[in-house]
Amino acid sequence: MARGRRKKTSKGTKSGDGNEATDFRSELWAMADALRGSMDAAEYKHVVLGLIFLKYISDAFEETHGKLVEEIADGADPEDPDEYRAQNIFWVPPEARWPNLQSQARQPTIGRAVDDAMAAIERDNPALKDVLPKDYARPNLDKTRLGQVVDMVSNIQVGGEEARATDVLGSVYEYFLEQFAIAEGRKGGEFYTPRSVVRLLVEMLQPYEGRVYDPCCGSSGMFIQSMAFIDAHTSGNGNGGSAREKISIYGQESNYTTWRMARMNLAIRGIEGQIAQGDSFHNDRHPDLKADYILANPPFNVSDWGGDRLRDDKRWEFGTPPVGNANFAWVQHFLHHLSPRGFAGFVLANGSMSSNQSNEGEIRKNIIEANLVDCIVALPGQLFRSTQIPACLWFLKRAPSPGGERQSKAPSPGAARHPLPEGEGLTSGQENRSDRQHQDSQRADAKGGGHYRGGYEFFGLLDRAREMRSQATPAEAFAWELLQNRQFLGLKFRRQHQIGAYIVDFYCHEKRLVVELDGPVHEVDEQREADSNRDAYLESLGMTVVRIKNEHLLKRTEEALIKIASAVTSAPSGRRARVRVSEILFIDARKMGHMIDRTRRDLSPEDIARVADTYHAWRGGDGSGEYADVPGFCKSATLEEIRKHGHVLTPGRYVGAEPQPDDAEPFEEKMIRLTAQWREQQAEAAKLDAAIEANLARLGFGNDR
Repeated sequence: MARGRRKKTSKGTKSGDGNEATDFRSELWAMADALRGSMDAAEYKHVVLGLIFLKYISDAFEETHGKLVEEIADGADPEDPDEYRAQNIFWVPPEARWPNLQSQARQPTIGRAVDDAMAAIERDNPALKDVLPKDYARPNLDKTRLGQVVDMVSNIQVGGEEARATDVLGSVYEYFLEQFAIAEGRKGGEFYTPRSVVRLLVEMLQPYEGRVYDPCCGSSGMFIQSMAFIDAHTSGNGNGGSAREKISIYGQESNYTTWRMARMNLAIRGIEGQIAQGDSFHNDRHPDLKADYILANPPFNVSDWGGDRLRDDKRWEFGTPPVGNANFAWVQHFLHHLSPRGFAGFVLANGSMSSNQSNEGEIRKNIIEANLVDCIVALPGQLFRSTQIPACLWFLKRAPSPGGERQSKAPSPGAARHPLPEGEGLTSGQENRSDRQHQDSQRADAKGGGHYRGGYEFFGLLDRAREMRSQATPAEAFAWELLQNRQFLGLKFRRQHQIGAYIVDFYCHEKRLVVELDGPVHEVDEQREADSNRDAYLESLGMTVVRIKNEHLLKRTEEALIKIASAVTSAPSGRRARVRVSEILFIDARKMGHMIDRTRRDLSPEDIARVADTYHAWRGGDGSGEYADVPGFCKSATLEEIRKHGHVLTPGRYVGAEPQPDDAEPFEEKMIRLTAQWREQQAEAAKLDAAIEANLARLGFGNDR
């Protein structure tokens, strides 16, 4: 068993830094590609990547094994699997260790040896169950070439401590994925999204905490190609273990072999995620997930997605997508899985911005009118290896309207314009009284006697607030004893305070801080969603919301007060990111990027920063700068402007033309210069005409013929 002892420091052997890894990737690829021979790239991909993954596991194991051997005198057991699991290193049984495989590289049985090694590692490491490829013994795989690949991979140090620290394997693995995508052409590119496109999505959304979802995750590029994700999720396999456990990853991939690749791609970086295998349309493996962020690159314009079997699906809230194109099926699938405060960023074909075929225009209109589109970015061409179809980025938001409910294509009849929040500790009698107050207020409003404050109709909320104050729960009464009369950090708090359509438990205006006390009712899923909706609305007003359980306050008072005090120090003092209502930001990035070869374009870090900074400035927030429309690049368009364009979302329609630089030449002088130039050219043209006419005459084709 693993023992609780102080970790021994080891100097290790320097294996090169990240730059060196970058330098040898192309050489390594050239060696691997030469060994491929006539083997199809789609098949060879799994041969090479599976062996690289196995070498990574073995390197990490062998390094730890060596340290444990040195510590036998201290009670270490190098053959105890728990010694490795305690350090988040995969246990490798003796028959699966790399030296054993390398010794058999030139034997005709090498295929069976690799398969047995993969099976043994899966057997002893449940996290890798059904992930590793185990078909190296198949007859059509050239065992001589396989042995040569084993020898080649043996020379790569990818799993040692320093190699893990500089992510040598991640760099090699990603480079190989890209090269295989290029080698396979259109088919291979289906699982690979260019790194710069992923970085742009991540930089714009900044998904640093919460639930992140990709329902068509391919090789997990959306999770891998951002250091923010890696830092947040690194939890083992020697990859650091100092992660911020603030993100949960959820993904799904329909292709089985690509799904295995996705799992391996996550595992080599110690990233934990719930990656399911199956068709997201017909076998949604995360049916109840409400994600805070969705990042995706769904396949463009898919016609055989089985839409004829999903005509009445509950996800089609904004219209039934056409059977012959899955684009708006994906869009509505994303919306279905967004939390009440969620944001989505994804890649789509340019046609999605303007198509009016087969109900697509009506679906797009409904989504726009529901205030769900946040930003549209037109991308430059030639970014994608797998398609020449022009692409764009969509950004959607599920942020609430001021009443706490977003607009829908079909609001429920008789629904309250400003729904009342569920109060803590209300009895059924109190709820009934509140209902009567609401009905009385509606009648008064119908007579023109509505009560307004700051543009909101109260519907009896002030009376309800007074009633709630008189019937406070023990936790609320206790909290008020601590917060009233500026006893807490010298701050003035109000209790049962009305903000818009809501009544909050405690509110400090000078810090724009809301403190909510939650009883058992807030553990119910329906109430959690209502709370999330309410918090998102308050945060959209620039407020900080702190939620504390009643029991926590009463039994661990000091911890609860520290939590409130911590929120006070981070509470907003200036502008915060906000959700724009009835506006969409359009960015035209078609002229950005640089050619990396004759056929491929890429976005530079400066390009990515310019687009992302523009979006952040538009949304607002401390340190994000002031937003301003830039002709030819970006435009914040109102819903009314978009209606005038028939709900078409092509950025070029809104951003206008890029201004031409002023040459500072006075108009009169310019006209004199241009007129003289025109006359010179006209005279030259006359001479050329005469010369041509003379030549034609000499050939017998003159005007007198």
